[in-house]
Amino acid sequence: MITVRQPESIYKASGEIENGAFSGRWHFSFDEYMDYDNMSFGRLRVFNDDTLSPGAVWPLHPHREIEVVTYCAEGEFRHADENGEGGILKKGWVQHTTVGSGMWHSEINNLEDKPMRFIQMWFMPSKPGLKPSVEQREVEQKERTNKLLLLVSYKNPEGLKMYSNADVYSCFLQKGQSVKHSLEKGHGVYLYVVEGGHILLNDHHLPALAAAKITDETELTLNAQNDAELLLVDTLL
Repeated sequence: MITVRQPESIYKASGEIENGAFSGRWHFSFDEYMDYDNMSFGRLRVFNDDTLSPGAVWPLHPHREIEVVTYCAEGEFRHADENGEGGILKKGWVQHTTVGSGMWHSEINNLEDKPMRFIQMWFMPSKPGLKPSVEQREVEQKERTNKLLLLVSYKNPEGLKMYSNADVYSCFLQKGQSVKHSLEKGHGVYLYVVEGGHILLNDHHLPALAAAKITDETELTLNAQNDAELLLVDTLL
């Protein structure tokens, strides 16, 4: 079953933060936003597409017992812990954070003259009390062109290690090209058109900023009617 979430159906958030402002598209219940039809999807608990104004900072805040995957969609993202240490992501780069037993961190637009857009996914880990850690990977567009590139994985060593039973892929799919993805029994897929589009997902059309929840399918075919940047989350349901 494929359920398409059109862009206008995804919750839009905005507000003031340190040194600027943010705007976002929150796919599942988060903070004060509550949507009982979209609380989570398998091991995926949060999927936020946020943009920070130039130089803006999401101030230092605590988390525990989650895993965080951050994908930079535009600009330069900087992550910092309570000691000011972290890493910088450019477009297409990915970072995995095991929050585990607990840590403080902040999200920062590293550029003073350009907005920064990042997609942050929270996953429920397979066991509690994991040791906090941060890893990241540089990804150039050619590496993900016309293929689903594994970024983070539960059991495949080609991706950054994740303890939650889920895999995250990125893809730059050029007009006229297609990719396929097979699903294990008991798994589902959450697909997001980060930019570009339209994508034909089996028999369903997805414009830019649309998403799809996919269950009870064995294989997906994605055809690009225009160049598109995609994120695909394959998760245990």
